[in-house]
Amino acid sequence: MTTSPHAAHQPDTAAAETDDVLRIRKAGKRFRSGWALRDLTLTVRRGSITALLGPNGAGKTTLLRAVSGLLDLTEGTVSFNGRQVSSTGTPERISFLAQDKPLYRRSTVADMLQIARHLNVRWDAALARRLCDEAELNQRARVGALSGGQRSRLALAIAFARRPELLLLDEPLADLDPLARLEVQQTLLSTVAEQGTTVVLSSHILGEIEHVCSDLAVITDGRVSLRGETDEVIDGHTLLIGPGSEPAALQWIPREQLVEVRRTPRQTAVLLEGPAPLPPPGWSAERPSLDEIVIAQLRRSRGTAVAGLSDLDSAPTREAS
Repeated sequence: MTTSPHAAHQPDTAAAETDDVLRIRKAGKRFRSGWALRDLTLTVRRGSITALLGPNGAGKTTLLRAVSGLLDLTEGTVSFNGRQVSSTGTPERISFLAQDKPLYRRSTVADMLQIARHLNVRWDAALARRLCDEAELNQRARVGALSGGQRSRLALAIAFARRPELLLLDEPLADLDPLARLEVQQTLLSTVAEQGTTVVLSSHILGEIEHVCSDLAVITDGRVSLRGETDEVIDGHTLLIGPGSEPAALQWIPREQLVEVRRTPRQTAVLLEGPAPLPPPGWSAERPSLDEIVIAQLRRSRGTAVAGLSDLDSAPTREAS
C-alpha cells in the first residue's frame, strides 16, 4: 500500500531494449551488521510471477525494499522499465505490500478503501470493491476484527486497485491457514491474469510456489544461487533413486552434475543438474519436486550437501521414501 511522489529516474537503455520489466545489477546493501545483499544480479520477465526463495536473513526483504524505492543500495543498480529506481519514493507503477500488511486496524474496510483512494494517483475503485466483495468483506467491519486471510485479501485489493505494473509481495502467505492461503492464491492468480501484472513475491512455502509462480530465484547469502522459469528448473534436474550404497559403488555418477547425495542404509537419493547417465540395475530416474531442488540447493550453499563423490561418507541422510 506504499504511496509517494514519483521516484527520480535515470534512463537505462540496455534494460529498456529487453522485455524485462525489472533489472537488478550487482546489487549490494550493507548495514552496520554486515552485507544483506552482495553482488546480486537478477532480471524479471514482464508478466511473470517470480518467487524469491531463501532462508531468513538471505536478503529477500532488503531486495524488495530496494526495488520499491524504500532504501538505497550501497552498490549496484535497480532499473524498472529501463529507468533507475532511487530511494526518493516508490515509482507510481510499482506497488509494495509488506509482510505486516500495513492497515489501520481501527478503521473499517470502507474507510481503508477511501484512505487508499485519496493517497493514490492511480486508483480503480471498481476493482477494489469487486475484490472485497469476492472476499466477502463487510464494508462496515473494522480491520482489527478481520481474520488473517481477510486482512490479506483487503491488502491485496488495495495493492491491485493501484493498477501497478509491478507488484511486490513480502511473504504474503506466511501467516495464513491452508484455506485462507488457497483463497489468497486464487485472488492473486485470477487478478494477475486479468490485469497482466508482473509479480515478485518472497516466500518460505515451497510446495505452493510451484503451482503459483512461473519463475523463481533462490537467494542465499545475499546472492542469487539458482534462477529460471519454474518448469525449466525442475526439468533441468534429475533425481536418481537406488539401493543403499557405499561411496565406492557410486563412482558412475558424474561429479560435475552432482547437487546432493542423501543416503540411508536402505536407499540412496542423488540429485543431479541436467540429464542422468544410464543408471545401473536397481536404480530409477525421476522428476524431482521443486521442494527437493530448492532445499538441496540451500543445503549446498551452506556446505551441508555433498560437493563431490569423495565426500559421500559425511553426507546427511534422508529418510527412504
